[in-house]
Amino acid sequence: MKTHYADVKVKAQKRINIIKGQLDGLQRMIENDEYCIDLLNQSLAIQNSLKSLDSVLLERHLITHVAHQMAHEKEKATTELVTLFKRVNK
Repeated sequence: MKTHYADVKVKAQKRINIIKGQLDGLQRMIENDEYCIDLLNQSLAIQNSLKSLDSVLLERHLITHVAHQMAHEKEKATTELVTLFKRVNK
């Protein structure tokens, strides 16, 4: 089944809603002076959710832009992806 832009957009919006809920939860935990390890575990869960969102956003970019760029602006597409890869792997 081919993934379409609208499907990826829905996935990104769902992921953002999950992250908002996790952030609200972390804020409540801090306000309630919960155990530091629990706070850190929640923070790590948020970071993993952000990484998941990054994957969805990259998928969106590949679907909406890279295919066209590879046909018409190969150098731009390559430069953007290599730059992004370097930032991720710092």
